[in-house]
Parts: sequence; C-alpha cells; structure tokens
Amino acid sequence: MVKAADIYVLAGLLEQDEQWSYRSLAHRLRVAHPVVQRALERAKAAELYSPDRRGPHLPHFEEFAVHALRFIAPAQLGALVPGVPAAWAAEPMAGAIRSSGDEPPPVWPYAQGRVRGQAIEPLHPAAPEAVESWSGLGELLALLDSLRLGDARVRNVAGDLLAERLRSLPSVANQ
Repeated sequence: MVKAADIYVLAGLLEQDEQWSYRSLAHRLRVAHPVVQRALERAKAAELYSPDRRGPHLPHFEEFAVHALRFIAPAQLGALVPGVPAAWAAEPMAGAIRSSGDEPPPVWPYAQGRVRGQAIEPLHPAAPEAVESWSGLGELLALLDSLRLGDARVRNVAGDLLAERLRSLPSVANQ
C-alpha cells in the first residue's frame, strides 16, 4: 500500500535534475536512505515508479495524484502555528488562486517558519526543511497539498498545473 511518504519521495524524484542515488535523494529530501528505498519499492508495486527508467511513471502518478491522493493522505486545516506556506498559499498555486484574505493561509508547522497560518500536515515531516533549499520540490508539494486539501475549484486548478508541470519535465520524452 502506498503511503504519504512514498509520494513525498516520488515528488523529490520528479524534481531531481541530475543523476541520483538512493543516498543522494535521501540527503536532498532530508530523510534516511531506507525511507527512499522502501518508498520506491512500494511505488514500483503500485506501478507509480519504473526502476528501468529510474523515475516515476508519469501518467500513473498524475492519475494517482488527481484522483486518489486525497483519500490516501487526507489533510485538514488545524491550529494557528508558525510555518512554511503550503497548498494554495505557496507558488505556483498562490499565483493561480486568489484567496479572500480573511482566512489564515495553510502552512506546514515549522518552528523557523516565517508565516503564521493554519497547520496542515505535510506528506513527510522533513518537507519544511527540505524545501528551504529546493524550491522546485516546494512547488510540486504545494500542488499535491492543494489536491489533498482543496475544494473542487482548488483541486481543478492544482490538477491542471500538475499536468502542465509533468508534461514539461525532460523525462516526458521517454514515457
């Protein structure tokens, strides 16, 4: 069964722009090496990862993210906390969705966070730290969080942006 952490690892793999090893990916994601190894084993079993291409199976990943992620890794807004902007409060969603400004933004709880908002649990606890130095990962996770948490309008926008992002990846030519 696919876990939320597996999607986090696949997101890191999608944003990886160079040759990678389990250890190098784990280092960038701020997780232990076995987390990456087990996540990719489960993703392979679910046909979300292709070991032959050493990358996610993009059509399956997109279908899973749009239609199943909110059931596998549901999210709810929680208490007001300092954190890192998430979901529609982070780019690219922040540029596509205009919020009323009345509600506090969704954030991943993080002690060094610069934004106060409503807590949302990230796909993996290491995400807030990892996105500090990896903006592409943060953008992809914002789309995935919007699919997990948003209403129908937000999910539609996030699904469109995710599809556009996946089709622009250099590895798409090999799919």
